[in-house]
Amino acid sequence: MTADPQRTIDEGNRAFWDELCGTGLAQELGITEITPESLERFDAAYMASYPYLTRYLEGLPVEGRRVLEIGLGFGTVGQRLAEGGALYHGTDIAAGPVAMMRDRLARLGETDEAAVRQASALELPWGEATFDVVVSIGCLHHTGDLPRAVSEVHRVLVPGGTAFVMLYNAHSFRQLVVVRRERLRAFLARRNSSERVRAMYDTNSAGEAAPHTDFVSRRDVQRLFSAFSSVEIDSQNFDALTPTFAGRTLTVPRERLLGNVGRVLGLDLYVNARK
Repeated sequence: MTADPQRTIDEGNRAFWDELCGTGLAQELGITEITPESLERFDAAYMASYPYLTRYLEGLPVEGRRVLEIGLGFGTVGQRLAEGGALYHGTDIAAGPVAMMRDRLARLGETDEAAVRQASALELPWGEATFDVVVSIGCLHHTGDLPRAVSEVHRVLVPGGTAFVMLYNAHSFRQLVVVRRERLRAFLARRNSSERVRAMYDTNSAGEAAPHTDFVSRRDVQRLFSAFSSVEIDSQNFDALTPTFAGRTLTVPRERLLGNVGRVLGLDLYVNARK
């Protein structure tokens, strides 16, 4: 019997993302147990790593609105949305992030566990036109069917609703230089570079790569979100650079690159689309 490719990806994602996205950062911070203090420390470090994210989230019309987050990770973004007055709902394919988000909401006094559900982004367990805002940071490109995932976002949004989605940039500096170099090396060595490329973006604590990752261009985004009435795209995020000159290696910290070259060749595309 031939295995269903989508089912294989779903099962892989369910297992892989059960280890919370952000676990590596938590380990770097020495966080060994979840307490209000450790979550506050994690959230501060996370938001400092992506300083533009605060502006994006504060610009979303969430107060008093029904908001769905797809892909929950360590729960930092979800808590920001809930604290911003959103009527928050969340979903993730894995049990771990769902439990984390329910715990965070309980700490905020929100005890309705049904607001956060374990489900696939390809089959959202809500009806049409349910949410005013849908937020998904770094999730939909892992589903194995990105067009269907975007279609589901469109389906659950009310007319005039807002989708805020981060997808990996196919035309980033990393893709144009680092990934191409790796693929050339793999070709010459007659090996498959797919897993090594995915591992450049997401790995678990065992060093394993995410089961599936898509990369998109701005043109791809326009096509994927063609059913929306308006689409705005920002490039953000960048790696530190370590160029070598005359035998000496220099380091340019990523913080110095975020506001300039990162806006052109950044790792991520942030999409703000209106239905």
